[in-house]
Amino acid sequence: MFLSWPSVALMAGAVPLAVVTARPETVWAWLILVLAAVLLDVALTPSPRRLGARRTLEGSVRRLEATTSTVYVANPTGRHVRGLVRDAWQPSAEATGDRHALDLPPGEMRRMRTPLVPSRRGDLHAGPVVVRVNGPLHLAGRQLSIPVPATLRVLPEFASRRHLPSRLARLRELDGRSAVRVRGAGSEFDSLREYVIGDDVRSIDWRASARRSDVVVRTWRPERDRRVLIVVDTSRHAAARVGDQPRLDTSIEATLLLAALASKAGDRVEVIAFDRTVRSRVRGLSGPAMMAALATQLAPLEPRLIEADWSAAASVVDEALGQRALVVVLTSIDPAAVESGMLRALAPVARKHQMVVASVDDPDVVAMMSLREDALDVYGAAAATRFDLERKGISERLRKSGIDVVSGGPEEIAPRLADRYLELKAAGRL
Repeated sequence: MFLSWPSVALMAGAVPLAVVTARPETVWAWLILVLAAVLLDVALTPSPRRLGARRTLEGSVRRLEATTSTVYVANPTGRHVRGLVRDAWQPSAEATGDRHALDLPPGEMRRMRTPLVPSRRGDLHAGPVVVRVNGPLHLAGRQLSIPVPATLRVLPEFASRRHLPSRLARLRELDGRSAVRVRGAGSEFDSLREYVIGDDVRSIDWRASARRSDVVVRTWRPERDRRVLIVVDTSRHAAARVGDQPRLDTSIEATLLLAALASKAGDRVEVIAFDRTVRSRVRGLSGPAMMAALATQLAPLEPRLIEADWSAAASVVDEALGQRALVVVLTSIDPAAVESGMLRALAPVARKHQMVVASVDDPDVVAMMSLREDALDVYGAAAATRFDLERKGISERLRKSGIDVVSGGPEEIAPRLADRYLELKAAGRL
């Protein structure tokens, strides 16, 4: 039961002046009269328990994309129902206009739509459908929360896909399918053509030149059907906020862009999310099926506040790969990485495979390095500068171990990693 504003006003504030100045018996009689009217209104209110409710929505939607939650309320009773319906969602669903007026004649059903613009990746769980039925006197009524479970999977935004067309154009140049041809790059034989000034003399095919009485060279293209293994760190390092989102979300964006590009290049892509155990794994797929599986598998991932087991991660990589491949590790490069044994564990992997470690730079740390307004800013700048020097030292140690390092801000890391993949492809190092 709930009390409406008219009944509260009658009992608390809107008492007639004649009643206030009268004897206590009169005041009590007035309050009893109001209470009796409220109880009568409640007794005459249709029970919300007899109403039916269900909710429908899309199975999945990308982050920051609009969708709609639709609630249906049916009235199988013989009484007219008036009131209010609330379609409850957790805050990150960003539901707007979730309260709907209800005017439901007997035997009919009403449909109410609630716009949603999810601001957070993962599974969003709907709350109950709250039905408030007003009494005929509008003094009170009845309210009921009807459990109507529903789950909306919010996929990664994949904002980095805007970089995909330009990288695909570069890939077509490398692969020899555009008007601009890249000479000498790659490691797979493509065709023969006449020698022109500037060609690498090591590409001259002397037997073919002898048959044609002209100097011809071999052209190469990047090898296809290579293995690309992407390891996404989901340990405590992934929980740190970089910019306005967790580091894990930035790593997922870079993973999606690289996976889409490598799949278009004809390479076999496998993605593993790992901290101490394998949290998620996508393999054996290509093209749109792989991208759909990646988005679905990575969407519910949340960082775990534990240290990553890099020795176990190296073992998982060895088990997954039987031939030389490109191994990309998306993690954080900071002093804690040395303490966790990342360098020691990844060095043997780098001797077998082409390895790239990608890390997101924190823009707040970069901004702190240039602040000099007061003493506190100077101390902060000194701490940020020391942290940056330590990161550069770790990056140098990784490079000496044969591991490429790619770093950049939250908006830069995905395209830079894609560019590094294309450079390795063009150099024939995959």
